[in-house]
Amino acid sequence: MPLELITLPCLTDNYAYLLHDAASGDTALVDAPEAAPVLAALQARGWHLTDILLTHHHGDHIDGVAALVAATGARVTGAAADAHRLPPLDRAVAEGDSFTLGGEAVHVLDVSGHTIGHIAFHLPGAGLVFTADSLMAMGCGRLFEGAPALMWQSLSKLAALPPETLVCSGHEYTASNLRFALSLEPAHPALILRGDKISAARAKGQPTVPSRLSDELATNPFLRARDPALKAAIGMAGAPDAAVFAELRARKDKF
Repeated sequence: MPLELITLPCLTDNYAYLLHDAASGDTALVDAPEAAPVLAALQARGWHLTDILLTHHHGDHIDGVAALVAATGARVTGAAADAHRLPPLDRAVAEGDSFTLGGEAVHVLDVSGHTIGHIAFHLPGAGLVFTADSLMAMGCGRLFEGAPALMWQSLSKLAALPPETLVCSGHEYTASNLRFALSLEPAHPALILRGDKISAARAKGQPTVPSRLSDELATNPFLRARDPALKAAIGMAGAPDAAVFAELRARKDKF
């Protein structure tokens, strides 16, 4: 049986994710903004939390860890490079490491840029990648610690995953990210179509994540920094991809 994925709204605009394997009973939480919604979701389904996977050290991704560990005894996994800023880790991992969850291989990717030591969890068998504040729906995280070239390297790594992969990102920023993308290319047909879908989802109170990587490749300006059409639209025809990404991120920071 495939892993069951639950998207959990937390705080004001965060998302955490539950992954459950019915055969083994393994249940993992990816990021822990707060404990109460997670515990409520577990109780409603009769699941026991076995693992907590952390992407980076920011409080809106880890503040629920202590309460959840106290309530469930879950094992905590996070980046070895970020261990000094994370809750106590039972398993410290780095780029290239892998482990198993409910019979599914989980591969660790270093996606530094938003922070140094930010990691993503890729489950190729399940077609999932948990990217938190690196690659986001229609956007990417602010560069609080990494240089633009580093973030572009991280996004390029994620862009190379199979296009059918579901991107499980950490925030409901999609509508504002779309407005930025449309400010660059207001007549782009794929952007307009995706905008209609985003508006419909939000009108129903539905999350806009996870998103399909193929949709991000087609519409997310930060993944399209290599696209000649976008380069031309922002007056950077022929410029290096990393330089275009840096310009896009600088513009978004002021948007």
